[in-house]
Amino acid sequence: MAKRVLVVEDNELNLKLFSDLLRAHAHLTEGVRDGREALEAARAFRPDLIVMDIQLPHVSGFELIQQIRADEDAELAAVPIMAVTAYAGREDEERIRAAGANAYVSKPISLMRFVAEVGRLL
Repeated sequence: MAKRVLVVEDNELNLKLFSDLLRAHAHLTEGVRDGREALEAARAFRPDLIVMDIQLPHVSGFELIQQIRADEDAELAAVPIMAVTAYAGREDEERIRAAGANAYVSKPISLMRFVAEVGRLL
């Protein structure tokens, strides 16, 4: 059965790449380019997974992860979050996981690692 994946990514090429990869693996996707719209989109789309950039305009991925984890809808608050980011240092991964992300993939992504992490989280 197809899983629903919300992709939050401000870069249009990355959004298309991630969405195409996910659809190629039989997942339904919805893309959001602005972090300000992500929480509302997640409530409406009801994803099984959220793939999220950390460097977003207007609202950082850190803030967005915290908003999702604190959401009054317990089902949404429990959705796994995979951060996909150019922050590539060991401390960056620790900060991202401490904020509430379940997985971390650095950019530029390895397609195999991206797909493997999605599979693990779903």
